[in-house]
Amino acid sequence: MFMKYNRFIFPLDQSRRLSEFPTSDISPFSNQEGTYEELAKGVKTLSKFQDILYAQDKYALLIIFQAMDAAGKDSTIKHVMTGINPQGCNVTSFKAPSVEELDHAYLWRCMKMTPAKGDIGIFNRSYYEEVLITRVHPDILDNQNLPLDFGKTGPDNSFWLQRYEDINNFEKYLVNNGTIVLKFFLNVSKEEQKKRFLKRIEDPGKNWKFSDRDVAERKFWDDYQMAYEQAFFHTSTDIAPWYIIPADHKWFMQIAVSQIINDKLESLGIEYPKISARQAENLEKGRLLLLSED
Repeated sequence: MFMKYNRFIFPLDQSRRLSEFPTSDISPFSNQEGTYEELAKGVKTLSKFQDILYAQDKYALLIIFQAMDAAGKDSTIKHVMTGINPQGCNVTSFKAPSVEELDHAYLWRCMKMTPAKGDIGIFNRSYYEEVLITRVHPDILDNQNLPLDFGKTGPDNSFWLQRYEDINNFEKYLVNNGTIVLKFFLNVSKEEQKKRFLKRIEDPGKNWKFSDRDVAERKFWDDYQMAYEQAFFHTSTDIAPWYIIPADHKWFMQIAVSQIINDKLESLGIEYPKISARQAENLEKGRLLLLSED
């Protein structure tokens, strides 16, 4: 079923607010019934594209997932990527930086995990945390050994604008060198997040997912929405736009992400490498030798 992807893209003219993007939209579907086949088709298509991507060895695909807690990043990665070859895919979940990582520039730890040509790399959170959680909790910057002294005032707007510029330049560098960058914000509502947190508490099989900090961070919901909106304003570009995916219904979110990835890969026009005349000759020799065996 065809989706109009433009409705998910945070506009380059910055004319819309994040609050205008719905969290529960499921169009063009009316309900979940019959959508399993849609996702299964997407998984099968992605598996084929991955095989071609790996064989061609000219492009890499970097998929970035950002979201509030319990939006469904892990489940989306699990269901959308379930059919691909793990040899050509790497998932990196970025937690609090280590001492070594803090001794490098903030893009370093993500830069070294970007995918090689022919591979798919998935970032579960990413360098965008450096303009999100650090903006909501600027005291985190105290541990980054920056050559700037913010004193009691904290970083001003010029600091964040510089980081947005760093990120845009980094993504331009990746794209210029054959890495396709797809960025997804899984847009869950505060009410739906509450339901999922309660489910984690009530279901013994999900207790391990819950942390006291999850609830504590809800107090900063509006601050996070502002930080995300500012990040999207400044880093949703022609070459690497932000897709704002409704996340209150996980099944729809997974189908939307799957279709956007496949649509992008299809637009590249990638195909299996064509063999030379000499390679074709060698293939025929090999075939004849195998057939001549006793």
